[in-house]
Amino acid sequence: MLPNRMQLSRQTEEQLKRLKGHTGITPNIAARLAFFRSVEGDFRYLPQQDNKKLDGTLILDKITWLGETLNTTELVLTMLYPDLEQKTLFKAWAAHVEDGIAAMRNYRNLKDFTKNL
Repeated sequence: MLPNRMQLSRQTEEQLKRLKGHTGITPNIAARLAFFRSVEGDFRYLPQQDNKKLDGTLILDKITWLGETLNTTELVLTMLYPDLEQKTLFKAWAAHVEDGIAAMRNYRNLKDFTKNL
């Protein structure tokens, strides 16, 4: 369902890298946490309002980005957005990661990060 190669916006990517520098959590793991944090919140992707370019340089395959959460992530996206095409679902995933990382990006150490999950 999701494409094999996936990337995020440059801004989101930099926030993930900054979080890794402070906590040691790799960008792919942080992206998984950010996605599910966003899905649990009130954020919903609106394709007609999306003008973000997915221009990040960190292009990874979906197995690396999603790991063991691959099937769950794809199922959640399908449940939330049953009418979206594959390319648009990919953008929905990226938008959820961007929304979720906004709440996580300011942690300065792993202890504070884990306390607030």
